[in-house]
Amino acid sequence: MSVNSPDSAGQLDIVLVKAGRTKIRYPAELLSDDGVRLAVRAPWAGDGVRDFGFVRFEPGDVFTEYYWRDRWFAVKEVRDGTGELKGWYCDITRPATRSGAELVVEDLDLDLWVSADGTDVLRLDEDEFEESGLAASDPTAAAAAVGALDELEGLARAGGFDALLR
Repeated sequence: MSVNSPDSAGQLDIVLVKAGRTKIRYPAELLSDDGVRLAVRAPWAGDGVRDFGFVRFEPGDVFTEYYWRDRWFAVKEVRDGTGELKGWYCDITRPATRSGAELVVEDLDLDLWVSADGTDVLRLDEDEFEESGLAASDPTAAAAAVGALDELEGLARAGGFDALLR
């Protein structure tokens, strides 16, 4: 399968890379791939519970994740084991690349959390982004990352991600 060929059904390994190293790899069900946007579904891939203070990710949670080949972010809809929406966790990344059954996404440290009711919109890890040195080493990528975070925050504050994800 070529990198930009549409496809649906099957499995993908999601590979999240940070600072040149694999941060996490996990299997996901491929829901759709139209050549630009991919959608996958996967259970919480972390070990045990991760409590951020504003949300807890835990065994039983299900993530429907959206990745783009032409955008600098990924949007992950998070639901608990009963199907109740917790919210959206957004990673600022370089555009996703797919090779066969592997989707590789490079994490650029910035994140956004949007609660299920849309009242909490939180920019996360801006300190990590500054410490990464990306602004000095790759100013074009750093500007794209900040622009992507601003775009997602704007969408979230204007009513959510419905148009983006449907």
